[in-house]
Amino acid sequence: MNSLNDLNAASVLYFGPYAFHLRQRLILEGDRPLRMGGRALDILQVLVERAGRVVRKEDLIARVWPTSVVEEINLRVHIAALRRALGDGENGQRYIVNVPQCGYCFVAPVQGDSTAQEVLENLQAPQHNLPVRLTPVTGRDSVVGAMVRQLPLCRLMTVTGPAGVGKTTVALRVAELLLQHFRDGVWLVDLSIVSDSTSLLDHLLHTLDTNLATLSARHTLLVLDNCEHLREASKALAERLLASAPRLSILATSREALQASLETVQQLPPLAIPKSSALSSVEETMGYSAVQLFVSRARARQQGFTLRKQDLNAVRDICRRLDGLPLAIELAVAQIDALAMVGLQSQLDNCLQLLSHGRRTAVPRHQTLKAALDWSYQHLSEQEQQVLQRLSVFKMAFAMDAAMGVISCAQLPPSTLALIIERLAQKSLLAVERGSAGLRYRMLNTTRGYAREQLERSGDSNDYERRHARYVSRTRWVSGPQLTAQLIE
Repeated sequence: MNSLNDLNAASVLYFGPYAFHLRQRLILEGDRPLRMGGRALDILQVLVERAGRVVRKEDLIARVWPTSVVEEINLRVHIAALRRALGDGENGQRYIVNVPQCGYCFVAPVQGDSTAQEVLENLQAPQHNLPVRLTPVTGRDSVVGAMVRQLPLCRLMTVTGPAGVGKTTVALRVAELLLQHFRDGVWLVDLSIVSDSTSLLDHLLHTLDTNLATLSARHTLLVLDNCEHLREASKALAERLLASAPRLSILATSREALQASLETVQQLPPLAIPKSSALSSVEETMGYSAVQLFVSRARARQQGFTLRKQDLNAVRDICRRLDGLPLAIELAVAQIDALAMVGLQSQLDNCLQLLSHGRRTAVPRHQTLKAALDWSYQHLSEQEQQVLQRLSVFKMAFAMDAAMGVISCAQLPPSTLALIIERLAQKSLLAVERGSAGLRYRMLNTTRGYAREQLERSGDSNDYERRHARYVSRTRWVSGPQLTAQLIE
């Protein structure tokens, strides 16, 4: 650490008898350094940067513990230590006040020389258009931390994954944590509202209220959300921006990779679901991120909610049948008041109906799971829709030969079918499992329920159920390449 004489006065903020040296992260009372823990100092810096404004508890936790799951009690302990260190309340001087049901506010006047005041004003100026996050991000500490470390080193990162897995949530959390890294801020551009006929560049420049020349000179992060329905146009836009703006970085979300140059792909898996062997104790079961999210949202709905040992099997079954998808879990837990734990579990056979009660604060495609799946399904070609429907007869993972054996026909010969299945996997509608027996494909339970509804609506469900049953019976005595030929006769 630099000596006291080397402290840069241009980065010092003053309040009460204290001098806060921002760059050195040091607080002096006169010439005496104030003893303060690192977390308490982090909290103080956030509050001082926003002096006179209420900072929500969730935002404080997110800034100070960006890669950890932390209870509110931890924040209260550090706030109390911070108040003691500052002598808050002594001689009538207040620094930090609690705003009930909201957060904390630094109420003492903050001053500095002209440079320090400019720093403070810049910190307080809006350098982003990110939406306010209403709930903490659960179960994503590891992937968020890795992305925060990696993104400044690469120019383009695309978060991919199935509907409801939380791509936008993770991207926005990463963007929040990188606000101070990008000098000219972080800016969200939602592409879901853009039609095929609209210029993506025009939409982006209109959203940012800027022009390409100005944007090209900025050190900024763009979050391009929901690129999948305009993948080729999004790819072209990203490559053009990266070529013209050397200090620009892009974080994109899409159900499939953009296939752009310089692209790093971050596939986002569902939340972790406990195995049945992990149900011996509440503590062990709470180590799984799907259960953490379930309990967190249940506590928000029911004051005093506690996960009990007799609930463990039910919670695991709910999380498993909802594929560990955050959106599905949140929508299900929203009905825990009406249905209780047993009722939630019993209603899972009608999964899409159970998850039809929307989140009013979310964009339409995130209000219900069906809306999220509709968004994917409506952007498939007619052949892709047909194949997805017919694959819903497979309740377990299946090999390519099995798919050909059951759903190939004159309109879908094996070569065409193989390409379509690969495309569905690229679009995150099929999960790919690699094992000693080769590649196998699996449809999430929620996706399969949706595709099965479409198949029944088409009137073909009985036909493909029979074909699947015949395939299963013939696999007992037929093997190898003869199987496909015999089933397609």
